[in-house]
Amino acid sequence: MKFKETQDPENREFKMKTSIFMLAALAATSCCLAVISNGCLAQTIDRSVQPASYQEGMTSPALADPSKATLTAPAEFKVKVATTKGDFIIKVTRANAPNGADRFYNMVKAGFFKDVAIFRAIKGFMFQFGIHGDPQVAQAWGDATIKDDPPAGVSNTPGTISFAQTSRPNSRSSQMFINLGNNDFLDRQRIPFVPFGQVVEGMEVVNAINTEYGENSPEVQGQFRMKGNAYIQGKYPNLDYIRSITVIQ
Repeated sequence: MKFKETQDPENREFKMKTSIFMLAALAATSCCLAVISNGCLAQTIDRSVQPASYQEGMTSPALADPSKATLTAPAEFKVKVATTKGDFIIKVTRANAPNGADRFYNMVKAGFFKDVAIFRAIKGFMFQFGIHGDPQVAQAWGDATIKDDPPAGVSNTPGTISFAQTSRPNSRSSQMFINLGNNDFLDRQRIPFVPFGQVVEGMEVVNAINTEYGENSPEVQGQFRMKGNAYIQGKYPNLDYIRSITVIQ
C-alpha cells in the first residue's frame, strides 16, 4: 500500500503507520512508509503453555486444504476468542462482507486458530494475526485468496475486524487485524479494507494485547510463514497468542 507522493507528511492518515500489507507471498512488494513508535505493556503471560504440535491436531480436511472450506456463514454469528491475555467476543455480520465472513467462519470451523501468534501489534493502530504455526498450513491458506468485498458502510473503527490485503485486487487470504484506533482512512483506500465483524465484549482484553514490538518487516513475515511458531517465538518471545476461536452456539 502506498500513498501519493504529494500527500502532506503531517496529515494524520500519513502518520498512521500506513501499511497493513500482508499476504506473505506478496509481502515483498509492500512498503512501510512511516516509523512506528512502539508502545509497551507489562507481560503477565504464562510462558509454560507452549504451542501445540500442529501435525497431531490436523483433523479437519479443510485445515490442510482450504479448497474444502466451502461453508456459508450464518447471517450473524458470534465467536469467543481465547488469548493469552483473556477472552473477548466478536460478532460477525455476513452482509457487511460476505466473502470475508465466509472465509473467517471456515477458518474457525477448520480449527485454524490454535496458538496463532499476534505477530504485528502497533499501539493505537491495530494488531494482526493469521499466519498459522505450521508452515504447511500457513502456505496452503496464505495462497488461497478470496474476492474483494464492496464496502457496506462500516468503518474501521476501534474493535472492528478486517482482513489484511495488499494493493492488488482479491489478495485477502488468512491474515486479519483488529483496529485499536479510529482507522477510517482504511475505508478510503483504492481497495478499501472492509470490516466483517465487531468486538462486542472484552475490549479491555483487546487493548491489553502486547504492542512492545510494534511494526515488523515483510522479511520477518516471510520467515514466519516458512518456519512457523518456533521462528516467531524466538524472535519475539513476549508475543501474545490466540489460543482458540470457537463459534458460540
